[in-house]
Amino acid sequence: MKIAFIVIDGLGDKPIPQLGNKTPLEAAKTPNLDSLAKNGICGQIMPFKFAWQKWPESDTCHLALFGYDPQKYYLGRGPYEVAGIGMKMKGGDVALRANFATVKNELKIIDRRAERINDTLPLIKAISGQKIEGVSFLVKKSFGHRAGLILRGKNLSAKIIDADPKEINKKVKKVVARDNSKEAKFTAQILNKFLLKSYQILKNHPLNKKRKSVGLLPANFLLVRGAGKFKKTPSFYQEYKLKACCIAGGALYKGIAKILGMKLIKVKGATGLLNTNLHAKFQAVNNAIKKCDFIFCHIKAVDNLAEDGKSKEKKEFIEKIDRNIKTLKKLKNTLIVVTGDHSTCSLLKRHCTGPLPVLIYKEGIEGGRVSKFGEKECKNGSLKKINQLKLMEKVLKLANLA
Repeated sequence: MKIAFIVIDGLGDKPIPQLGNKTPLEAAKTPNLDSLAKNGICGQIMPFKFAWQKWPESDTCHLALFGYDPQKYYLGRGPYEVAGIGMKMKGGDVALRANFATVKNELKIIDRRAERINDTLPLIKAISGQKIEGVSFLVKKSFGHRAGLILRGKNLSAKIIDADPKEINKKVKKVVARDNSKEAKFTAQILNKFLLKSYQILKNHPLNKKRKSVGLLPANFLLVRGAGKFKKTPSFYQEYKLKACCIAGGALYKGIAKILGMKLIKVKGATGLLNTNLHAKFQAVNNAIKKCDFIFCHIKAVDNLAEDGKSKEKKEFIEKIDRNIKTLKKLKNTLIVVTGDHSTCSLLKRHCTGPLPVLIYKEGIEGGRVSKFGEKECKNGSLKKINQLKLMEKVLKLANLA
């Protein structure tokens, strides 16, 4: 039996007064998801969260969804991000995610995204390839204002703090070591040198001078965060003997899939944004079933809308997903899983803790039924409440693959 594993990022939510005290999922008209729920089995998932985290994060939650314990396998956000944009890493590399930002006097942050600049290639070309004390700094463009950064050399450590305070009107943080090792102190020292040298290059770059001349903010600083050291992770095939593939638009999710050895399937119009081509994504799932045993399909925009506080739009996008997911109901000999990685609360405009709904469908499955796919209904489903790390085990058993 094949498995279609659909992850709707930020799916869960809290009740919204403007939606009649329902969550966006509960308020949405979702006849196709409801049909899968009525004829499948449902429950709740408790997302993975490190003890030091305030709320669940996408990278660790996805590892947990696939049955990889983050306590053992998590590399840090950086390696997944750079892998997702096609940067090849070597053992010992330290990778970080980055934003092109705008800073003013004394490196005070004015805009963390430099007005969401997109044309960053000339800036990247100007700062990439630097070598400081034997360490090479490689930069590559990601989506929009985002970039990936790799430090390649000897005696490096990912045990460093982020330079990004994640707030405006604050100064860029000086990178310091998070432990007393020589490697961490050395990495922090050379990264600070790179950031300051790049600042001097960027603030005098012709592109930024042109931006300032037309009233736009210059993209004059690289805010870095999420340092992680690359090491090989056992592949999905090694773990489960299943040929896996991934359909996603966002770099993080493609990067996680790539590091787990999943084959990336390119889909025209799969952007990871509101304009993503949902029809093409689900059609690609249908096509991939012929060649792959496990198809991971990621949908991002629901999470973005909730983080912007747009609960009504979140509801409407869930309805759009429902209209397009109809094509999966035609699949034969396939187990369909629909869930999220974590909840994203529209009122709080951020990730939040608490369980989120999951449905598992295959033809002829037996179990307690629910009338609608939503937070309250799934609470009463026969799957009950399960740890996110245990979901994959449950899925394999139901697919007769374990």
